[in-house]
Amino acid sequence: MLRAIFLSLLILGDIQGMMKDYKIEPDKLKKTKYQSINILDAKELDFKDIDGVEIKELSALAYKNNILYALTDKGILIHFDMGIQNNKIQKVDISKVFVLKDENAKKLEKGYRDSEGLCFLGEDLLISFEKKHRIDLYTTSGIKIQNQKLHKDIKKRKNYRAKNKGLESVAYSEKYGIITAPEKSLSTEDEEQHIVYSKTKKWMISASGSISALEFMSKNKLMILERKINKLTQKKVITISSLNLKSSKHKILAKLDSENGWRVDNFEGLTKVDENKYLMISDDNDSFFQKTLLVLFEIED
Repeated sequence: MLRAIFLSLLILGDIQGMMKDYKIEPDKLKKTKYQSINILDAKELDFKDIDGVEIKELSALAYKNNILYALTDKGILIHFDMGIQNNKIQKVDISKVFVLKDENAKKLEKGYRDSEGLCFLGEDLLISFEKKHRIDLYTTSGIKIQNQKLHKDIKKRKNYRAKNKGLESVAYSEKYGIITAPEKSLSTEDEEQHIVYSKTKKWMISASGSISALEFMSKNKLMILERKINKLTQKKVITISSLNLKSSKHKILAKLDSENGWRVDNFEGLTKVDENKYLMISDDNDSFFQKTLLVLFEIED
């Protein structure tokens, strides 16, 4: 059965998980300076294993033609049949599952499969990886096409603060090409700053946490998703901001702070699904104490 999943396009329409409503907003929502977000819907997801393949630790999203593509931290690419109607998530059904493979159709080795970021380049997918810091182009069935060239500053592994503080995010546009950022600034840079990179340019912004996802809002405007989690107190803050790559203007759009009643988790994935409508997803870290949350929202900017 595993061979059927890994080597062919397996249709899984009859395998469903659990999806239930989830309230992410505080019971008493207060308008603040950083409150330009409108939550449209939120769901808690829980999928069954598929022949030993765990559908957990979802860390990246991409969306096209009613299909939601999701990546796990362990190099699993999932296609979901996605249904959104009347600003509500109606359906998130698994249709296909693939294991990421190299150009020779061999499963990626353990140290090379920490997949974290996802976006479309034409009809194919750009995937960013942590630990072995890189961005590669893949087919939508998970087969590697080729390596991608990156800014010279982020090529050397020794420049990163830690092995696990690498390229969690990737976005693409015809105007700017591949855009990415380390989860935390490089060891040679100010820790209170982030640097967003294209192949030849870079933009500096103030840090509000660790960058976990990027997505284009418009031709020049980039959405940035950051998370900050205090392991001792379990305080969680999710920050959503915009960066105008043309003017370099950076603006915080929303801060979702658990101390203010927001029921947030480890959000790592982000994708645009319609004009000014986005989905973000949380990585449950394969932990009993965390959830896979899928949130549909819009920005009132």
